[in-house]
Amino acid sequence: MIKVNNQIQATDIRKLNREERGKLIFKSGRIRKQNDFWVVGSQTSFKAYKVKFNGHKPTCNCPDCELRKTKCKHIYAVEFYIKRQIDEEGKITETKGIKIKYKQDWSAYNKSQTNEKLIFMKLLKDLCENVEQPEYKFGRPTLPFSDMLFGSVMKVYTGFSLRRFMSDMKIAHDYGLVDNVPCYSSLSNFMNKEEIKDILENLITLSSLPLKEIEKDFAVDSSGFSTSRYARWFDYKWGKERKYKVWLKAHLCSGVKTNIITGVKITEGQENDSPQLAELVRKTAENFNLNEVSGDKAYNSKNNFKIIEEVGATPFIPFKKNVTGKRGGCLIWGKMYHYFMYKHEEFLEHYHKRSNSETIFHMIKTKFRGDIKSKKQTAQFNELLIKVLCHNICVVIQEINELGVKAEFSLEHTREISV
Repeated sequence: MIKVNNQIQATDIRKLNREERGKLIFKSGRIRKQNDFWVVGSQTSFKAYKVKFNGHKPTCNCPDCELRKTKCKHIYAVEFYIKRQIDEEGKITETKGIKIKYKQDWSAYNKSQTNEKLIFMKLLKDLCENVEQPEYKFGRPTLPFSDMLFGSVMKVYTGFSLRRFMSDMKIAHDYGLVDNVPCYSSLSNFMNKEEIKDILENLITLSSLPLKEIEKDFAVDSSGFSTSRYARWFDYKWGKERKYKVWLKAHLCSGVKTNIITGVKITEGQENDSPQLAELVRKTAENFNLNEVSGDKAYNSKNNFKIIEEVGATPFIPFKKNVTGKRGGCLIWGKMYHYFMYKHEEFLEHYHKRSNSETIFHMIKTKFRGDIKSKKQTAQFNELLIKVLCHNICVVIQEINELGVKAEFSLEHTREISV
């Protein structure tokens, strides 16, 4: 009777595919880790096979894998085993598992902080000089765009209201940093100009260039900023009008060593993160040499992996629980999946560099506030871009004292920052 049952059981197993057989081996518990390989017990005999990872894909010394050069049931069993270990250690999206500490250069930090505003104003003047004045057509002549930009950025930097900020513009005029002191209402109108958005994005890029030889590893992330606008809708379930506060989302690509922002895109708060990666990475690659790009699971897609590989970098983006290593025409996808599975601890060392992105958002929101004061949407987009620009200038000031970089903003980008 026992013999008959065994034959029936063996027949049932043959009907299963390799992945299903691997799951049975995993459930039987016949797997153990030994040095740099896994020992997997045979499903039909007392033999055991070795599963190794050789850089690009796992291999097994069983006849099925050696002859057909495909993933065998023993490799599938090991992957089920590894996934269980990862789940027991905690979700990969949690960054609490590894605490990264950095040594603070207090001498450079103190020097930067005590002189920041004076240096900030001088660097901002150099940046604004790269902006061309629009061609005069008719009507009352406008104040120079460089002065208006200087005033708009300084207003966000100080955090004062427009009226209280006017004394800072007078001080800047006395120091020769601006030629004219605009009226507070002129600055308010200037922030509502659509064309300012492209100028600010180019100034952000220009402000990051002093650190182009330092940054090689980058991270992509996003965070929300609240606004003063409200969206309204009628809730049919409750039969009344409801509203919620509209918020903006800043998508950033940044260097993990100095926290400089190299690419930025502002969207409405409901926009997904993943589609924004392509523009951020490509924008960064125009001026920086990328070794690796890290991001959380929100950016996990084959298209994003391909884009990162196209710019010469390695993607360190963790895989979701239901994802397999099937390449589907994307070689880098299969390679990084096996890296994630079989060299998990080494993968985490690269992945957790993205924690610096959270530091950047903390720096911006702490220093320049996490809410947007402007009332109109165009001005809100511009105000958030200015917060990012202010952050970059402060980072450059820190690295002038810590790394000895030269804050020279090249005029070769003048044609890109024209109005």
